[in-house]
Amino acid sequence: MPFTSAVRPTPSDIPSTMRAAVLVAPKQLEIQERPVPRPGPGQVLVRIEAVGICGSDVHYYEHGRIGDFVVRAPMVLGHEPGGTVVALGPGARRHRPGQLVSLEPGIPCGTCPQCRQGRYNLCPDVSFYATPPVDGALCEYVAVDENFAHPLPEGLTAETAALLEPLSVGVWASRKGRVAPGSRVLVTGAGPIGLIAAQTARAFGATEVIVTDISPQRLALASELGATATVNPHDTPLSSLSSAGFAPDVLLECSGVPAVIDEAIRTLGRAGRAVLVGMGGDTVPLPLAHVQNFEIEVTGTFRYANTWPTATALAASGEVELDRLISHRYALEDAEQALTAAARDRTTIKPLVRPQPD
Repeated sequence: MPFTSAVRPTPSDIPSTMRAAVLVAPKQLEIQERPVPRPGPGQVLVRIEAVGICGSDVHYYEHGRIGDFVVRAPMVLGHEPGGTVVALGPGARRHRPGQLVSLEPGIPCGTCPQCRQGRYNLCPDVSFYATPPVDGALCEYVAVDENFAHPLPEGLTAETAALLEPLSVGVWASRKGRVAPGSRVLVTGAGPIGLIAAQTARAFGATEVIVTDISPQRLALASELGATATVNPHDTPLSSLSSAGFAPDVLLECSGVPAVIDEAIRTLGRAGRAVLVGMGGDTVPLPLAHVQNFEIEVTGTFRYANTWPTATALAASGEVELDRLISHRYALEDAEQALTAAARDRTTIKPLVRPQPD
């Protein structure tokens, strides 16, 4: 069951050591005892109570790398954390002990041209959780810059706090696609990000949101979460959408499958916008004639920037249902089971790890 941060630890409750789930080699995770970090100037110490498992965590676990990012030393996984502030570092003033927070996992430099122009997601010197060599949050405590520990209103849970990170991906995708009232949106891929992107598009005012996937179970969930229609490409090719009169303004591509990307872009109407969210191969085919003749905009997305206030409001209002995505919950000592859940169970949507002992 979802839980809240009803038990508020005090500084005297903070131990000197903690448990952490550490990737020591591909497909080898160890629960290690590590010192509890001390918050530095402008930092807060957060008791981690929920961590979502992302596909990147699974990829690092299975392969020890993602592209050029290679795990060369033991690394703590997890970049979707929520928890409770338990101590303040020198000069930290934005929080109070006992405050439930969602942690934004990337800390940019704040001084480069991208940061100064508000595009801190493109900061070349960002320190991002669970991206080598930076440790993540599959542990009991982390110290973090107070500006990236976002306070949440009463009524939200630590589990919701953890899932504001993938919700931020959906918010950023809808912003990049300029989804607005009256938009017609196609979402390809009904994994956690696709299901969130579809809900976010509806919250941004889209009147039609069609979701595609090859999993009937995920398509059924998409319908329950507000998709106006669903399509299984095994039964109905995406090309049939155009012949049926559906020419989306925006494509939120969340599958990362090259063939799907190609076919989905071909469905876009004139001056449509294709937002590539899913991570697939290094290269994908591009229907250039359609892109040029219809003046299609094609853009990538890289994480997010300035999304937490919007994501928090969407979760608090219930316009985006995050709890419905949680398919499995695990204790920290079972984190390896969380990382392999999707391989064992095709109904897996979003595994969640709860680091604190019951």
